[in-house]
Amino acid sequence: MSTPAQPQMNLVQTPDYRESYANSVQIRVSVWDFQLIFGLAAPDSPEQITIRSHSGIFLSPQQAKALWNMLGQNLAQYEHAFGTLNLEPQAQAFQQGPVN
Repeated sequence: MSTPAQPQMNLVQTPDYRESYANSVQIRVSVWDFQLIFGLAAPDSPEQITIRSHSGIFLSPQQAKALWNMLGQNLAQYEHAFGTLNLEPQAQAFQQGPVN
């Protein structure tokens, strides 16, 4: 029994396609789907941060797992090329002395 050939994929952007930046992602899960809510987090004051959500994307559990696998592979390649990513902020140790 032979394996069926993979169909050719054509990627087309719809007229309402938009790109945006997010530094915040919230994930909501139900039995039927995963919802990724993207937004921008910005400090209003030292005590308060406001997250302005701008996009919500629903994925089936299968697509969520495929995304997780692809992100894992791409993050591993990124870290191999550029070094390990740290999620916790690290204080910079600047040398003390005169500024030229």
